[in-house]
Amino acid sequence: MRFFAFVGALLVLTMAPACAESVATFAATGSVEVAFTPWDDAEGALLRAVNAARKSIHVQAFIFTSRPLGRALIDAHQRGVAVAVLADREMVAKGGSSQIPKLAAAGIPVWLEVRYQSAHNKVILIDPESAHPAVATGSYNFTWSAQARNAENLLILRDNPPLARAYLDNWKRHRGEAVAFDEGVVR
Repeated sequence: MRFFAFVGALLVLTMAPACAESVATFAATGSVEVAFTPWDDAEGALLRAVNAARKSIHVQAFIFTSRPLGRALIDAHQRGVAVAVLADREMVAKGGSSQIPKLAAAGIPVWLEVRYQSAHNKVILIDPESAHPAVATGSYNFTWSAQARNAENLLILRDNPPLARAYLDNWKRHRGEAVAFDEGVVR
């Protein structure tokens, strides 16, 4: 028994440096907006952030059924903001009310994540390569239920370019492993 405890401890010690190197740390800069549903208007906060976008919006969604948020992304795309979306393939396939097909039909580039059991990220990056980016993240799914029925949280982290860059790099890594949206493949 002691041998197994020793081997376990040795594994933890040898893996610790590798794990520690993969965690990024950034200085706390900028501002933080926080919302807790169902009490706070998280969807309103997201809509304000999306409507303020000037150059680009990158979305990672587990489930995306919010019509107002879908409409805001299409509006941003139509006013010249580069909008791109990553979504969990299984949730798009299961969700009859998914907004993903509407986003793709509006000309927004959409990719589906297929590598993971769940592509569970909930992230919206607003102008991530600018001097004043915003990173929206938390447990908040982009759904009506997340706002009205669930206990969720949303953070919008503004004006922290290194943090936004890390999120954008992660978004690009996931896009590299994803497949282009094709409604025929999803259904």
